[in-house]
Amino acid sequence: MRYTVKWIDWDEFIVPVKIYILDVTDTWKQLDNSTGQSSEHECHVEYDVESCSASGMADNRCTDSKRISLVLPTGGYIVYGVAHQHLGGIGSALYGEDGRVLCSSIPTYGQGKEAGNEAGYIVGMSTCYPQPGSVKINVGETLILESNYSSAHMHTGVMGLFYILVADQLPKPRLSLRVPIAKKVNKV
Repeated sequence: MRYTVKWIDWDEFIVPVKIYILDVTDTWKQLDNSTGQSSEHECHVEYDVESCSASGMADNRCTDSKRISLVLPTGGYIVYGVAHQHLGGIGSALYGEDGRVLCSSIPTYGQGKEAGNEAGYIVGMSTCYPQPGSVKINVGETLILESNYSSAHMHTGVMGLFYILVADQLPKPRLSLRVPIAKKVNKV
């Protein structure tokens, strides 16, 4: 593989972000007197989805939903988000404590035989790029991560990850030199 790295000059319109990789299998617990910075995480990364026919629930509602509550160590603005799922995935979402959808991600399944479009396999996940400042996580807010899989068939080693980029502050708006000019037109 070959990579090209390009550098840009830092300016006030670029803001740093924190990268969070959230895992629906994380059974984290906050340590005593902790702000969340020194918590213990027990991520299993992968989990299994049992077939709903094995549980006697074979109908159109064969969906396995796994949810976890978590608190980020700081607040900020979500600027990007995407989930990671395996075969059988039907979507994932991140919710605020008031139930609002912060970001959701839906899989795209391939339909061909060529590499990158293999029929029946996830070949991509939708992303969310919220308008700057429109999706804020408050300090201490409890978030809910939900990962949904079809349980029409058993799946082993599935994942429910969600990646988000969070900016502490918003970039300064760029001034546009494109200003609409109104001109009075005389009717003849």
